[in-house]
Amino acid sequence: MACEQFDAVKVFSATVAGDRERLGERLTEWIRAQPRPIVVVDRAVVQSSDDRFHCISIVLFYREA
Repeated sequence: MACEQFDAVKVFSATVAGDRERLGERLTEWIRAQPRPIVVVDRAVVQSSDDRFHCISIVLFYREA
């Protein structure tokens, strides 16, 4: 299986419940704010927790269009 090449990686993460709920909106706003169009070639969603906090991270692998 071939893997598309990427130029950069962007990580979005949040631990507070309200921030976790808005994480997708933050990601979309960031994509729209880029001066040049980008192509997301892969992504990873990671969740981690400890006794007090729950963290979610979205990792985008992208390149310029």
